[in-house]
Amino acid sequence: MTIERGLLLYQQSRYEMAETELRQALGAEPDDAYAHALLALCLIERKQPDDATDEAQQAIHLAPDRAFAHYALAKVWYDRDHYDAARTAIEEAIRLDPESADYRFLLGAIHFDERRFEEALRAADEGLAVDAEHAGCTNLRVMALVKRGRTREAVDVTEAALARDPENSSTHANRGWTLLEQGKANEALGHFRESLRLDPENEWAREGIVEALKARNPIYAVMLRYFLWMSKLSRQAQWGVIIGGYFANRVLTQAARADPDLAPWLLPFRVLYVAFVVLTWTAQPLFNLLLRLNRFGRLALSREQIVESNWIGSVMLLALLSLGACVVWGFDSPFLIAAMVFGFLIIPVAGTLQTSPGRSRVRMWIYTGVLLTLGLASLFTAFRAAATNGEPRAVFFGLFLFGVIAAPWVANYMIMRRPRR
Repeated sequence: MTIERGLLLYQQSRYEMAETELRQALGAEPDDAYAHALLALCLIERKQPDDATDEAQQAIHLAPDRAFAHYALAKVWYDRDHYDAARTAIEEAIRLDPESADYRFLLGAIHFDERRFEEALRAADEGLAVDAEHAGCTNLRVMALVKRGRTREAVDVTEAALARDPENSSTHANRGWTLLEQGKANEALGHFRESLRLDPENEWAREGIVEALKARNPIYAVMLRYFLWMSKLSRQAQWGVIIGGYFANRVLTQAARADPDLAPWLLPFRVLYVAFVVLTWTAQPLFNLLLRLNRFGRLALSREQIVESNWIGSVMLLALLSLGACVVWGFDSPFLIAAMVFGFLIIPVAGTLQTSPGRSRVRMWIYTGVLLTLGLASLFTAFRAAATNGEPRAVFFGLFLFGVIAAPWVANYMIMRRPRR
């Protein structure tokens, strides 16, 4: 009965108590492969990845022909972001038990996170062929359809799923994201709120509420459509868009230099490009900062989003104070350098905050720290030159600007290198 109690507690998300029951069961029967596999699932939920991996591998060692053991190992590898190992393990589980919709769902989730949306859709369909009412496969199918640009089909699927099970939190969250894809932020908010009412821990719905509230602003609405469009592309295609935009701007710059009469006509496009690039990095934390002025929006923001907006707000405040000092002491004063340093610093800070916690973020903080040091060095030389009536040395500021321009490329590389746990 101890294993059954452990399973029940696991299904109720009471993982610590489930672990206690399962360890008691293994104390009496240490070679029970099912108990080892179930314990692995509990441990990965409790953020103990190494122990979870050991338990899952022990389950496979004891029962290599048991599909559930391979499923447990696949789930552990998936949660640790080791997608290749997770895919190998779940494919073995499916080979041993091809009639499990849960296994097909996990395979589809792995494909989805690797941006193989067609394969994710196929896995969801195969899972639904086994269990036509499987909620996980249904919602995965909706997400894959949206990423494949088949939004109308996704709407039909979510409507049918809600008619069948109107109390499913994940389905309401997916319906909200589908509506966001269509630019219907207010309608999406209703489904996100209902999703959180049904499951207050649904992070997908909480993120949706934040995005829907920000999408009420027309500027952010444009940026959100860009973010959602980019999320449908493979990583290679994303790099293609980024590099293509950069070279297109370079072509416009060269054309303006070659033909001065053409330059005034090209200038608006170049300014829009630069503004758009800056917004791709700063829009989310900046609008999170504005959202804190909204009573409901302030409650919807996560602790990490609040911290991010604090960082951006602090750097922006320093830039604005420096700009105010320029008004008082003149734009030929060193405060203009201060305004530019803190203003430009928003880009690497925003890029740092968008990287995943762990080594990638630490490396970006180091990079940003180096840029801050160069910026402060340029300020020191500017104020010293002003005090001695000398000429400021531009080397530090030049290196700072070069680092700021390179920051989005460095951050993109760090973001696309998903850290493994």
